[in-house]
This record gives sequence, C-alpha cells and structure tokens, in this order.
Amino acid sequence: MALRHVVLFGLCAMVPAWADEISDQQPRDLFLGEAFYYAQQGLYFDAISRLDAELEQYYRVDERNLDPLHIHSSYAEFSVGDFELSYRMHRKAGRAISAVLEGDVEQPVKNEAAYRLARIFYEKGEKLNAVHAIDRIEGKVPESVRDDERLLRAQIYTVNGRFSEAIDILEKLEKVPGYEGFAGYNLGIALILSGQEKKGLDQLDKTGQIKVSKKDEPSLGIRDKANLVLGYRLLEAEKPEEAKQYLDRVRLDGPFSNKALLGSGWSDVALQRFDRALVPWTILFKRNPTNKAVQETLLGVPYSYANLEMHGRAAVLYGSALDAFSVEKVRLNDSIESIQNGNFFKAMVREEIKLDSNWLIRLRELPETPETYYLMDLMASNDFQVLLKNYLDLEDMRRRMRAWQENLSAYEDLIEMRRRYYEPLLPGIDARFRELDSRILLRMEQRDSIRDRLQRLLVAPRPEMLITANERIVSMQLDQLERQYQNDESPAGVDARRRIRRLRGVLSWNVNQDYQDRLTEAFEHLRELEADVARMEALYASYVRNRQAATQSYKGYEEQIVRARAKIDRANKTVAHLMNGVGHMLEKMAINELRQRRERIDQYQIQARFAMAESYDRAVKAQQEAAQQKMMQIREAGKAGGEASDDAAVGEKDGEASTP
Repeated sequence: MALRHVVLFGLCAMVPAWADEISDQQPRDLFLGEAFYYAQQGLYFDAISRLDAELEQYYRVDERNLDPLHIHSSYAEFSVGDFELSYRMHRKAGRAISAVLEGDVEQPVKNEAAYRLARIFYEKGEKLNAVHAIDRIEGKVPESVRDDERLLRAQIYTVNGRFSEAIDILEKLEKVPGYEGFAGYNLGIALILSGQEKKGLDQLDKTGQIKVSKKDEPSLGIRDKANLVLGYRLLEAEKPEEAKQYLDRVRLDGPFSNKALLGSGWSDVALQRFDRALVPWTILFKRNPTNKAVQETLLGVPYSYANLEMHGRAAVLYGSALDAFSVEKVRLNDSIESIQNGNFFKAMVREEIKLDSNWLIRLRELPETPETYYLMDLMASNDFQVLLKNYLDLEDMRRRMRAWQENLSAYEDLIEMRRRYYEPLLPGIDARFRELDSRILLRMEQRDSIRDRLQRLLVAPRPEMLITANERIVSMQLDQLERQYQNDESPAGVDARRRIRRLRGVLSWNVNQDYQDRLTEAFEHLRELEADVARMEALYASYVRNRQAATQSYKGYEEQIVRARAKIDRANKTVAHLMNGVGHMLEKMAINELRQRRERIDQYQIQARFAMAESYDRAVKAQQEAAQQKMMQIREAGKAGGEASDDAAVGEKDGEASTP
C-alpha cells in the first residue's frame, strides 16, 4: 500500500488533450495514478484490476463528490476500455468505450472513444462497424490522437471502397511531419485500388524516396515497403528494368531486404543478365537458410551459373542446395515432432522471455532447438502472434492464480497464528476491562449527579450545598455543643449557647459571602472530572477497537477464503480449457506452416535433382566436346606434322641424287 503514496500521478504523460483543461490545483486520485503507473510498464492486467477496484469503490460511496476520482471519473471509465484494448480484450473494451459514447461526457472524450472503437473494429476486420464508429466523430478531436484518427479514417475508407474520401484525407495528412511515409504509402495504395495506376505508382515512388532519420525505424520500414511493393508490381507487369531500380533502394539490413534481393535477382534474370543477378543473390545466398527467399536463391544462383555456361559450378551448387534442403527437412521433421510433443510451449513460457518489454525480439536469443528454430518465421503471421500473446497471457494468469492459491494457504496459516496468540490473552483482558468499565460507570454517574446539582444551583442558589469538609465538621461540632448546652440555664450555659450562635453566624457568613467563588470553582472541578471521564471513554473506545481488531484478525475469514478458493478453482479450469484450445490452434498453425515448408522443400529438392543432373550432363558433354575438340586439334596438328616430315624426306632424297 505504501506504493500508492510513492507513485507520481501518471496522467501527466498519458492524458489526452481535453484533460489538459483540468486545473493543477484540483486534487488528484492516487489510485488512478497507480493504474497508469502499471500501464506505462505494460502491466495492463494489474492496471485494469486496480482501476476496476477503484471504480467499484467509487460507485459504492454515498458522496462521490468527496472522492478525488470524481474529477477524472469519465477519463477513468475511458481508460479502463483503453487498457483492455491494449490487453487485447477487444469485446470488453468495445463495451466500455461504447458506454463512454452513450454517457453524459464531453465531446472530446466521445471523439477519442469513437476513435478507439473504430480501431478495434478495423483491427478485427469488421470494416462496416469501423466506418460507422469513425463517422460518429464530430467537432473537436483531441490533439493527442488527431493525426492518428485521420490516418485511421483514411484506412477505413480505403477498405470500404470510399477511395476519393481517403485520397483527400491522405493528401492533406502527407504534409504533416512524421506522417509523410505512412500517409504517402496508403495514398499510393488507395490510388492504385481506385484505378489510378500511374498516379499510385508515382506516389509509391515518391514515398520510397522520403528523407528520414536513420533512427526513425518505422519510417525507414515504410519507405522500404513502398519500394518493395512498387518493384514487385512492376515485375509482375513485366517491366523488370524499372522494377530493379526500386528493389535496389531497399536497405540491405531492413526487414524487407531478403525479398528485395530476391526480386532484384529475378529482374536481372528477366533481362537475361545472369551475371548481374548473381550480385544480389550471392548476398542473399549466405543468409539464414530457413528464410523462403534464401531457399529460393539456393536454386537461383546455380540457375544463373548454368545460363552462363558454367555447368560444373552449377552442378556443385545444386548439390550444395540439396544438402542444405536435406538439413532443413530434418530440422522441419524434428520441429514438427517436438511441437507435437509439447516442447514448443515449454520454450515459450520461459521467464527470460519477459525480461524485455519487446519479448518477440527476445525470442531470437532462444537456443537453437527444434521447437524454436523456425519460431521467428512463424511470427510473420499476425493471427499466430495474437494467439501466441493470448497463450502467454493465459499462462501468466495461470501463474497468478497458482500464486493466489498459495497466498490463501499463507493467509490461513497467518489467521491460525493470530488465533493462537490472541485467544489465551482475551479472557484476562476482558476481566480487567469489566473492572475498568464499572469504574467508568461510577465516575459517569458521579459526574452526572454533580452536574445536575450545579445546574440547579445556578437557578436556585443554595450556599449550604457548597460548604467545605472542614466547615461541615465545624458545623457538626457546633451541633454537638448545642445539644450539650441546650438545657443548661446557668450563666456558663447561656454564654456557651451565645458563642455557638455567633460561630454559626460566622460560618453562614463565610459560606454566603464566598458562594459565587465556590460555585465557579465547583464548575472548574466538574470540567476536570469531565476530562477524566473523556480519557476513560477514549480508553474504553480504544479497548473496544483493539479487541474488535484482534477478534476480526482471525474470525470471519473462513467463508471468504472458501469462496475465493472456489472462485479461483473455477477460473483455473476456465484458463486451462482456454489454454488447451489456444495451444491446439497454435500447434496446428505451426505444424501446417512447417508441413507447407517441407512440401516446398520437397519440390525444391526435385527441381534441384533434375537441374543438377542436367548440369552434370551438360558439364560432361561440354568436357567430352572439349576433349574431342582437343583430340581433333592434336590430330590435325599431328597430320600437319606428318606432311612436313614427308616433304623433308623427299627433299633429302633429291639432294642425294644430285650429288656428283
């Protein structure tokens, strides 16, 4: 609980533009700030649970205006839906945001809620619901989502066939700093889909050349994607010369580099420039062989060498490709078997995966085991990613519930320890309390009696009621003397009775003369007595509270713990059922993907075998032709040498004949 007093209020970084109007002088709710504290760390489950608990408590109080949350209640309700959206609870988030849209809140809040709801529908592929939600936005849009809302609106209009409206929005958004690449790319796609092919390609060309910082990875990625789409579009249109210049713009270290290098090589092949195709393909050839583009290049490189009449090298490379395909096939079979044995999920739920907020990147650091070797390639599917995240969230919930079960057992142990500690002490404490209680009652009765008497003295003064103890003793002594001398008629008795009357007069004079001072002093003593009684009452209340706290610390929890344990058990069964379903779907998707890869590698192997055989035949034939040609050259050279020898012999004979 101390964390609630340490956490700074998180709205300063996450509130939308409309919330800036809230005065800094108004009280802030620490529980809402704690929810944002967890949300900023990506712990959306903790943020949702805490904000839900705070809102439930807020709705149960009688005077909500005294709760600091009432200032931000609308934003808190909206934030619940936003956190649920971030946690991929699309259905519940949609209901929460719809409640904000229908509620009595300011229009900027409704506009942001409509934007979030439209984004939910767009991500789920419900394009009609998305356009209905985005069209509910009217008036001022919060500054924090204004440009994002325009981009989303254009994307929604594009998928709904409202190309002209999308184009108008994107043309304006393209001029906003930071949105040049995203707006430009979507504008090019919208133009192409609307039938304006040339303008769309020109727009993609423009987007592929935008100037961005080297640290702006999203903009660099969209620039590469624009060039890649443009290049492949021209390649399909049988314009390889134009396609190559755009494919060569893609960065060699970007996420689209493999496909760009592959397309660049095929552009050169289409132009019969096989030697130039080897340049990008040789780069791609050395990369991870699990990538589809790399596997295609394993066949492309020897194909180029074969067309360059280098059949021997082509045959050797085809053989290397067959070896690589064989290794990949073994790995694929091992991966399929490992996934079927459940090892895939054992690797996925490792604690070290969540040491980094971007846990998908951490997957690259897993050891090269069959169940993780193709993991990153499987992540290419958005559906697979969503299911995998859901599985990990379910695993996290399962761990939480297991911890909660252990906590319940710890609570039971703690309660039992408190019971053993307090129960022997309470009887003695109760006995002392009963003695104290009787004293308190006596003092309270005395106080009430004295207070009533003093109140009556204010109305009807009675000085004899305020005589002191000494004066009362003197009065009693005078009464005794008076009884002693009442029948004595001697001069001494008469003189004694006179003196007694005189002393009574002095006593009465003093009492009447000091009456007001004595009454004031009596009220002062009454106040002191009331202070003592108040202290005793405080002690009494403290005892009641402490005894009640001691009793409540170990009584009345059994039923709550039983209900909580039953609730956790039901939730645990639900989570286990969902994990089995999601896990089965993930395994099926992964195995289907790996089988498709295996089938493709089988086809590659068949192609490589035939191509290798053909290359060997051509290489052998070329060697034979070269050998035959060399033999013919040797024969021709030998024949020419023989004719020269015959001529020399004839000349020699002629010389001998002419000698005298």
